[in-house]
Amino acid sequence: MTYSLLIGQKSYSSWSMRAWLSFAPFDIAVTLHMAEIYGDTFRDTVATFGGHRTVPAVRTPDGGLLTDSIAIAWHVAEAFPDRGVLPTDPVLRAEAQSIIAEMHSGFVDLRANCQVNLRNAWAGFQPSDAVLADCARAEEIWAKALGRSGGPFLYGDFTLADAFYAPVATRFLTYGLPMTDVSLAYAKAITTHPAFLDWRADGLKETKEIGRYDKAPLQRIPFPTFS
Repeated sequence: MTYSLLIGQKSYSSWSMRAWLSFAPFDIAVTLHMAEIYGDTFRDTVATFGGHRTVPAVRTPDGGLLTDSIAIAWHVAEAFPDRGVLPTDPVLRAEAQSIIAEMHSGFVDLRANCQVNLRNAWAGFQPSDAVLADCARAEEIWAKALGRSGGPFLYGDFTLADAFYAPVATRFLTYGLPMTDVSLAYAKAITTHPAFLDWRADGLKETKEIGRYDKAPLQRIPFPTFS
Protein backbone atom coordinates (compact mmCIF):
# COMPACT_ATOMS: atom_id res chain seq x y z
CA MET A 1 0.00 0.00 0.00
CA THR A 2 0.95 3.62 -0.55
CA TYR A 3 -0.04 6.79 1.19
CA SER A 4 -3.36 8.42 0.29
CA LEU A 5 -3.50 12.21 0.29
CA LEU A 6 -6.70 14.24 0.21
CA ILE A 7 -6.22 17.70 -1.27
CA GLY A 8 -8.17 20.71 -2.44
CA GLN A 9 -7.91 22.31 -5.86
CA LYS A 10 -4.28 22.65 -6.84
CA SER A 11 -4.50 26.24 -8.05
CA TYR A 12 -5.75 27.48 -4.70
CA SER A 13 -5.10 25.17 -1.75
CA SER A 14 -1.77 26.27 -0.31
CA TRP A 15 -1.92 23.78 2.57
CA SER A 16 -2.56 20.97 0.09
CA MET A 17 0.50 22.13 -1.85
CA ARG A 18 2.59 21.89 1.30
CA ALA A 19 1.41 18.31 1.85
CA TRP A 20 2.12 17.32 -1.76
CA LEU A 21 5.60 18.83 -1.54
CA SER A 22 6.17 16.75 1.59
CA PHE A 23 6.00 13.63 -0.58
CA ALA A 24 6.73 14.26 -4.27
CA PRO A 25 10.25 15.77 -4.13
CA PHE A 26 11.42 12.85 -2.00
CA ASP A 27 10.08 10.07 -4.26
CA ILE A 28 7.57 8.91 -1.67
CA ALA A 29 4.64 7.23 -3.39
CA VAL A 30 1.27 8.84 -2.70
CA THR A 31 -2.18 8.51 -4.26
CA LEU A 32 -4.16 11.75 -4.59
CA HIS A 33 -7.84 12.28 -3.85
CA MET A 34 -9.69 15.55 -4.43
CA ALA A 35 -12.17 17.41 -2.24
CA GLU A 36 -13.57 20.52 -3.91
CA ILE A 37 -13.02 23.35 -1.43
CA TYR A 38 -16.08 25.60 -1.11
CA GLY A 39 -18.06 23.01 -3.06
CA ASP A 40 -21.32 21.43 -1.90
CA THR A 41 -19.74 18.01 -1.42
CA PHE A 42 -16.59 19.12 0.39
CA ARG A 43 -17.55 18.13 3.93
CA ASP A 44 -18.95 14.78 2.82
CA THR A 45 -15.79 14.00 0.83
CA VAL A 46 -13.54 14.86 3.78
CA ALA A 47 -15.70 12.82 6.16
CA THR A 48 -15.70 9.81 3.83
CA PHE A 49 -11.91 10.00 3.61
CA GLY A 50 -11.80 10.09 7.40
CA GLY A 51 -10.62 13.66 7.80
CA HIS A 52 -11.73 16.38 10.18
CA ARG A 53 -13.34 19.15 8.06
CA THR A 54 -10.15 20.37 6.37
CA VAL A 55 -7.58 19.41 3.76
CA PRO A 56 -4.95 18.11 3.50
CA ALA A 57 -5.40 14.76 5.15
CA VAL A 58 -3.35 11.59 4.77
CA ARG A 59 -4.09 7.92 5.30
CA THR A 60 -0.88 6.03 6.00
CA PRO A 61 -0.19 2.52 4.65
CA ASP A 62 -0.68 1.05 8.14
CA GLY A 63 -4.05 2.73 8.65
CA GLY A 64 -3.02 5.90 10.45
CA LEU A 65 -4.78 9.21 9.78
CA LEU A 66 -3.01 12.58 9.63
CA THR A 67 -5.34 15.58 9.48
CA ASP A 68 -2.98 18.57 9.47
CA SER A 69 -0.08 19.60 7.27
CA ILE A 70 2.42 19.81 10.10
CA ALA A 71 1.42 16.36 11.36
CA ILE A 72 1.99 15.08 7.83
CA ALA A 73 5.43 16.69 7.72
CA TRP A 74 6.54 15.26 11.07
CA HIS A 75 5.28 11.81 10.07
CA VAL A 76 7.22 11.91 6.80
CA ALA A 77 10.37 13.01 8.63
CA GLU A 78 10.02 10.13 11.08
CA ALA A 79 9.02 7.48 8.53
CA PHE A 80 11.68 8.38 5.93
CA PRO A 81 14.82 9.44 7.80
CA ASP A 82 17.00 8.52 4.80
CA ARG A 83 15.24 10.75 2.22
CA GLY A 84 16.73 14.09 3.23
CA VAL A 85 13.40 15.56 4.23
CA LEU A 86 15.12 17.52 7.03
CA PRO A 87 18.77 18.49 7.56
CA THR A 88 20.85 15.77 9.20
CA ASP A 89 22.84 18.22 11.35
CA PRO A 90 20.96 18.39 14.68
CA VAL A 91 21.30 22.17 15.01
CA LEU A 92 20.06 22.83 11.49
CA ARG A 93 17.35 20.22 11.90
CA ALA A 94 16.04 22.02 14.98
CA GLU A 95 16.12 25.32 13.12
CA ALA A 96 14.25 23.81 10.16
CA GLN A 97 11.58 22.38 12.44
CA SER A 98 11.21 25.75 14.13
CA ILE A 99 10.73 27.74 10.93
CA ILE A 100 8.27 25.13 9.66
CA ALA A 101 6.27 25.52 12.86
CA GLU A 102 6.45 29.32 12.56
CA MET A 103 5.09 29.13 9.02
CA HIS A 104 2.31 26.81 10.14
CA SER A 105 1.12 29.10 12.94
CA GLY A 106 2.15 32.56 11.76
CA PHE A 107 2.19 34.95 8.80
CA VAL A 108 -1.53 35.52 9.34
CA ASP A 109 -1.78 38.87 7.54
CA LEU A 110 0.14 37.70 4.50
CA ARG A 111 -2.03 34.59 4.22
CA ALA A 112 -5.29 36.49 4.74
CA ASN A 113 -4.60 39.27 2.24
CA CYS A 114 -2.61 37.44 -0.43
CA GLN A 115 -4.48 34.23 -1.12
CA VAL A 116 -2.67 31.72 -3.30
CA ASN A 117 -3.84 31.60 -6.90
CA LEU A 118 -1.49 29.79 -9.26
CA ARG A 119 -3.55 30.63 -12.35
CA ASN A 120 -2.37 34.24 -12.60
CA ALA A 121 -0.73 37.16 -10.84
CA TRP A 122 -2.17 40.55 -9.89
CA ALA A 123 -1.10 44.07 -10.81
CA GLY A 124 -1.58 47.00 -8.47
CA PHE A 125 -1.73 45.26 -5.10
CA GLN A 126 -0.90 47.61 -2.22
CA PRO A 127 0.33 45.67 0.83
CA SER A 128 -0.53 46.87 4.32
CA ASP A 129 2.12 47.44 6.95
CA ALA A 130 1.10 44.13 8.55
CA VAL A 131 1.60 42.26 5.29
CA LEU A 132 4.98 43.92 4.79
CA ALA A 133 5.97 42.91 8.32
CA ASP A 134 5.19 39.27 7.48
CA CYS A 135 7.20 39.62 4.26
CA ALA A 136 10.15 41.02 6.17
CA ARG A 137 10.09 38.09 8.57
CA ALA A 138 9.97 35.59 5.72
CA GLU A 139 12.91 37.29 4.04
CA GLU A 140 14.82 37.30 7.32
CA ILE A 141 14.36 33.53 7.60
CA TRP A 142 15.32 32.96 3.98
CA ALA A 143 18.38 35.23 4.08
CA LYS A 144 19.79 33.49 7.15
CA ALA A 145 19.35 29.98 5.78
CA LEU A 146 20.39 30.77 2.20
CA GLY A 147 23.40 32.78 3.33
CA ARG A 148 24.65 29.70 5.12
CA SER A 149 23.62 27.02 2.59
CA GLY A 150 24.43 28.93 -0.57
CA GLY A 151 21.09 27.80 -2.00
CA PRO A 152 19.29 27.09 -4.11
CA PHE A 153 17.04 25.98 -1.23
CA LEU A 154 17.06 26.87 2.44
CA TYR A 155 19.30 23.96 3.46
CA GLY A 156 20.93 23.36 0.09
CA ASP A 157 18.74 20.56 -1.21
CA PHE A 158 14.94 20.74 -1.09
CA THR A 159 13.56 19.91 2.39
CA LEU A 160 10.27 20.15 4.24
CA ALA A 161 11.17 23.74 5.11
CA ASP A 162 10.96 24.60 1.42
CA ALA A 163 7.69 22.69 1.12
CA PHE A 164 6.18 24.92 3.79
CA TYR A 165 7.54 28.19 2.40
CA ALA A 166 6.74 27.42 -1.25
CA PRO A 167 3.28 29.08 -1.12
CA VAL A 168 4.87 32.15 0.49
CA ALA A 169 7.31 32.39 -2.40
CA THR A 170 4.42 32.30 -4.87
CA ARG A 171 2.66 35.07 -2.96
CA PHE A 172 5.71 37.32 -3.31
CA LEU A 173 5.69 36.75 -7.06
CA THR A 174 1.97 36.91 -7.79
CA TYR A 175 1.25 40.02 -5.71
CA GLY A 176 4.37 41.90 -6.76
CA LEU A 177 5.59 42.14 -3.18
CA PRO A 178 8.97 43.83 -2.73
CA MET A 179 11.82 41.38 -2.30
CA THR A 180 15.58 41.23 -2.28
CA ASP A 181 17.62 39.57 -4.99
CA VAL A 182 18.23 36.66 -2.58
CA SER A 183 14.49 36.18 -2.09
CA LEU A 184 13.82 36.43 -5.83
CA ALA A 185 16.41 33.75 -6.54
CA TYR A 186 14.77 31.55 -3.92
CA ALA A 187 11.30 32.13 -5.37
CA LYS A 188 12.64 31.20 -8.81
CA ALA A 189 14.15 27.99 -7.42
CA ILE A 190 10.83 27.05 -5.79
CA THR A 191 8.68 27.76 -8.84
CA THR A 192 10.98 25.91 -11.24
CA HIS A 193 11.25 22.78 -9.07
CA PRO A 194 9.82 19.80 -11.01
CA ALA A 195 7.33 18.92 -8.26
CA PHE A 196 5.98 22.48 -8.17
CA LEU A 197 5.75 22.60 -11.96
CA ASP A 198 3.77 19.35 -11.97
CA TRP A 199 1.45 20.66 -9.27
CA ARG A 200 0.77 23.94 -11.07
CA ALA A 201 0.30 22.27 -14.45
CA ASP A 202 -2.34 19.98 -12.97
CA GLY A 203 -4.05 22.97 -11.37
CA LEU A 204 -4.32 24.73 -14.70
CA LYS A 205 -6.28 21.74 -16.01
CA GLU A 206 -8.97 22.34 -13.38
CA THR A 207 -11.85 23.95 -15.24
CA LYS A 208 -13.65 25.59 -12.32
CA GLU A 209 -12.35 28.81 -10.83
CA ILE A 210 -13.18 29.80 -7.26
CA GLY A 211 -14.74 33.23 -7.21
CA ARG A 212 -13.61 34.18 -3.73
CA TYR A 213 -10.00 34.06 -4.93
CA ASP A 214 -10.68 36.78 -7.50
CA LYS A 215 -8.90 39.99 -6.45
CA ALA A 216 -10.89 42.37 -8.66
CA PRO A 217 -10.56 45.27 -9.24
CA LEU A 218 -6.89 44.29 -9.45
CA GLN A 219 -5.80 43.46 -12.99
CA ARG A 220 -4.98 39.86 -13.81
CA ILE A 221 -1.54 39.38 -15.33
CA PRO A 222 0.33 36.17 -16.26
CA PHE A 223 1.81 34.03 -13.54
CA PRO A 224 5.58 34.71 -13.44
CA THR A 225 7.57 31.90 -15.05
CA PHE A 226 11.31 31.39 -15.26
CA SER A 227 13.50 29.18 -17.42
